[in-house]
Amino acid sequence: MGNDQNDKETIENANKVAGKMYDVSYYDSKNQLDKGIAITHEQVSDDYMEGTIDGKIDEVDSNDELKTHDGKNIRRKGFKE
Repeated sequence: MGNDQNDKETIENANKVAGKMYDVSYYDSKNQLDKGIAITHEQVSDDYMEGTIDGKIDEVDSNDELKTHDGKNIRRKGFKE
């Protein structure tokens, strides 16, 4: 194990991170922790919006209500220009 000072510092640093919640102002922050939280938030948001890896388009009815998640597969071939 490390010495007590290093352990204490590690715990203090972990508590700083654990106590933080994302704020839009973090994108402009000069603080490394704030910038990291902003970047991580953006990556998670992008992945969430991208959807699942199965690449199926949900089927919806005429009122845009979800019918099923087992919709059409997304075409995986390239597009001709």
